Amino acid sequence: MAKTALITGITGQDGAYLAALLLEKGYHVHGVRLYEPSPLSPAIVRLLEGCPQRFFLHYGDMVDGGVWLRLLREIVPDEIYNLAALSHVGVSFELPEASAQINALGTLRLLEAVRSLRLPARLYQASSSEMFGNAPAPQNEETPFQPCSPYASSKLYAYWLVRNYREAYGVYAGNGILFNHESPLRGEEFVTRKITRALAEIVAGKDTVLRLGNLDAQRDWGHASDYVEGMWRMLQQPQADDYVLATGHTHAVREFVKEAFSYAGIDLAWRGQGTEEEAFCARSGRVMVSVDPSLFRPSDIRCLRGDAAKARNVLGWEPRHDFLSLVRDMVDADLMERGLQRGAGWLYAVAAE
Repeated sequence: MAKTALITGITGQDGAYLAALLLEKGYHVHGVRLYEPSPLSPAIVRLLEGCPQRFFLHYGDMVDGGVWLRLLREIVPDEIYNLAALSHVGVSFELPEASAQINALGTLRLLEAVRSLRLPARLYQASSSEMFGNAPAPQNEETPFQPCSPYASSKLYAYWLVRNYREAYGVYAGNGILFNHESPLRGEEFVTRKITRALAEIVAGKDTVLRLGNLDAQRDWGHASDYVEGMWRMLQQPQADDYVLATGHTHAVREFVKEAFSYAGIDLAWRGQGTEEEAFCARSGRVMVSVDPSLFRPSDIRCLRGDAAKARNVLGWEPRHDFLSLVRDMVDADLMERGLQRGAGWLYAVAAE
């Protein structure tokens, strides 16, 4: 008999990739989305059109505990993937209470609904590498947490709730401590997508300057399509547990910028330091990247690099994409969205001389 999965945060990057993966495996997939008058993303629309008998959407909100009791009674899922979150670290400094209500207490409401209904469902909780803060790299399941933002703190609360419900009530619930994972479906407010979208605008001939915060921040970047497979593998184990998913390689924001522009055919040169640093086209001299002090966070993480040895050994999980293939996938997607292709940046740079 086909399994049934419930995915919160279905309209986000991970939700779309996970839904596609589960549908390929023959699951019936129920996704929970916020009510919004705006249209669904093309990725979700394609899933609805391709699997109308096995893919269903429901309205719900992590701040509404009653909705989880109702949906869980109706759907009776075999697996629950809690991906819903206020997930932008920078925004969490502006909306700390909302971060707590959605990320921390929202997880509590979902866990309590599972416990109250005595569902045998297996629950995956989307934890975050941000919980490690500035703990020495590489970070693994045994690394002490040092959260540096309201987002990370709210995720850490949810992390411990999952462990509490697992140990106290026997709920099958595990944390996936995922390091940064990106894709062409990444939200436009995140730095990687901000880079590739600005690059596409430059290639299209717009007078765009990419404004960024801390260029020295180093992250362990992987591809979201690899990470959702790890989520699924976690819930196939006999016992629930917590796992780190990461590539084990770190790259600075500056390096992401350099590789993206180079792949599109624009060679950048850099000058200045700190908030005065900027990058310009080596051929035309036009400034294309600058540092905006307003984009610095009140506290930031210097370096995140994960150690996914446990996931490799227990789950048999390995990332298929490396850093360069991730960057190129995102650049290609944003160029194609504007009817452009790789190499157009080279043509633009030459014409601008």
